[in-house]
Amino acid sequence: MMKLLRRHKDWLMIVIAILAIPFIFYFVRAPDYGAMKRGEVGQIYGRKLTQVEIDANARLGGLAQALGMSDFWETLSLRQPGNAGYGTFAVNLIVLRHEADRLGLRPSAPEIADVVRKLPAFQGEAGFDMNKFSGFVRLALGPMGLGEEHIEQLVRDELCLNEIKRLLAAGITVSKGELDEKFQRGYGKFYVTVIRFRSADFSNGITVNDEDVQKYYDAHKAELKTDEKRKVQFVQLGLTEEQKKSTGKERIDALQKLSDRATDVTQALLEKGADFKQSAEKFQLPVHETGEFTAAAPDPQLKGDPQLSAAAFKLSVQEPNSDPIQVADGFYILHLTGVSEARPLTLEEAKPKIVDALKKSRSRELMSTKGAEAVNQLREATKSGQSLEAAIQKAGAKPEKISPFSLIEEEKTKPEDKEPKRDEPTDLTAIKDAVAFLNAGEISDFSPSGENGFVAVLEKREPSTDANAAEKKAAFEKRLLDNKQRVVLYEWLHDRQEAAGLETSKG
Repeated sequence: MMKLLRRHKDWLMIVIAILAIPFIFYFVRAPDYGAMKRGEVGQIYGRKLTQVEIDANARLGGLAQALGMSDFWETLSLRQPGNAGYGTFAVNLIVLRHEADRLGLRPSAPEIADVVRKLPAFQGEAGFDMNKFSGFVRLALGPMGLGEEHIEQLVRDELCLNEIKRLLAAGITVSKGELDEKFQRGYGKFYVTVIRFRSADFSNGITVNDEDVQKYYDAHKAELKTDEKRKVQFVQLGLTEEQKKSTGKERIDALQKLSDRATDVTQALLEKGADFKQSAEKFQLPVHETGEFTAAAPDPQLKGDPQLSAAAFKLSVQEPNSDPIQVADGFYILHLTGVSEARPLTLEEAKPKIVDALKKSRSRELMSTKGAEAVNQLREATKSGQSLEAAIQKAGAKPEKISPFSLIEEEKTKPEDKEPKRDEPTDLTAIKDAVAFLNAGEISDFSPSGENGFVAVLEKREPSTDANAAEKKAAFEKRLLDNKQRVVLYEWLHDRQEAAGLETSKG
């Protein structure tokens, strides 16, 4: 059925707007290092689960995002960021396909073709754009060894997922009482006073003697070590300054050439007795060398991308060469040249760290104790009929009034609106959590917030008087229902993973 989408003969050479850097990360062709060095990573449905299969499905996750299948991606990845999201997507895709087959879900060819025509990646001014579709297949999928059948597969998977969602959602409702209560709680105005506690205020007078230091040292010997240090050589295959300004197919092609060259270098390093410097010279690549660095403080030459330092700490004497590491404008290949192993600290070396740790720990303990005492004093005072203001004053606390807020804020569309307001506390989210289920006049428990903490007092809560409340309420009801359905779906996925006998031997 997909062939119907290719009837136009005069296909134009186009640059697809979505071929930006994030897309390039997913679609610049790379060699299958899984086949070279990585094998079984677990089992599922009584068979082996390999890294090659995970990598292939993770790549389909990238394809789903590039096609604009955002809901499908977010559902199967559980909205997890980075590699965790791709790994979760890969496993859940296996589960989804197994369950769809078990349930006999088979979307028809016309259904699939209709969804493909509506994918965001293929939309032009007048709707479906055949040029964008053909350009996407040729420029994006072709170099990856993929074809339009992979788009069909993902659309089929999405249709099956939607049908499973529909089946699971049967009977899930939101009652009027629940809707009214949660809407007012979400959009009503909260008037809150906060009493802050700072751990630094409790550090004066805390003393740490030698006996305390010795006890801590004996109990934490295994953790008190110097930082492991690494030293690496590396080659860099990067775009020229002119190429860095390019976009679309031009940038893809330039990065593809670098990827192919990086692959050649890596394959040369896999040969028996290969020498890093000699291999680099063979490809006319200058070799750079770092000084010793730690995971927390990378070498300045590697600070451009966090994954470079992380990759250096994954190398070993047995496998000293990294795979090509893709960054925004090219690739790096690292070679481990030295390791300074972490060693246990002596008591004297560890003493400054121990004293600081004990002082901070005791300060936080005192702060928490003082915070809990303040909560009890305020609650007892208000029970006896005292006003909140008088109770706070009697407790010797310094109140801080927070600007009125709603638990659910309006979506901020302007870039300048996304910056925190000057009078908005940095821990507003924690304050919202603390008062979300309080009634007017009630006092929260003590809440730690980083090194510090606070107690929140809900003075009053005013119902929403928004003129657009009916429209907001309808949208809120849909979100509430969607959230309930998503929770049920996530529980179903978890249950189906267990039924599949999923076991992994790697993270």
